[in-house]
Amino acid sequence: MSIKHGLLALLAPGPKYGYQLKAEFEAATGSAWPLNIGQVYSTLQRLEKGGQIEADGVPDDDGRVVYALTPSGRAELADWFGSPIAQESRPRDELAIKLAMAVSTPGVEAREVVQAQRSQAMSSLQSLTRLKVTVPEEDLARVMVIDSLIFAVEAEVSWLDRCEARLRKARTTQTPEKEAVQ
Repeated sequence: MSIKHGLLALLAPGPKYGYQLKAEFEAATGSAWPLNIGQVYSTLQRLEKGGQIEADGVPDDDGRVVYALTPSGRAELADWFGSPIAQESRPRDELAIKLAMAVSTPGVEAREVVQAQRSQAMSSLQSLTRLKVTVPEEDLARVMVIDSLIFAVEAEVSWLDRCEARLRKARTTQTPEKEAVQ
């Protein structure tokens, strides 16, 4: 998830305070990705240092600074919207790494790891489905984010089913000598 680009997109309509950006980011993503206000301000500092945004005037009486996009920021945002996200550029999948390690770590029952993850995924799926019912279809941004999360969890459950099938197959094809060693 690109917080940097999300903040640039939120600044496109006009200048905003840091806390406004936090609230609008969370609203636009259906609160699926809550932001720490410190994370918002550190990202704003990097964007300002990089020339994509600038402080728009002096701080108000409460010390709040309004930020605005620069031409460089608009160009960065246009590039981001115009470029697809490559699968390879996404962060490492912690679950895939965890399962890969589980099958090769002595004393770890990989099927139990799969079952625990499936249980958590099903709970998430139920929560997301309940949430989706409460969001009006007109709230297109939130509905799209929730749909994405639901599809991702459904894909995870499908993948976990496949992992479990592979584990069962591997267990049935093990020779008695291999089982004795484990």
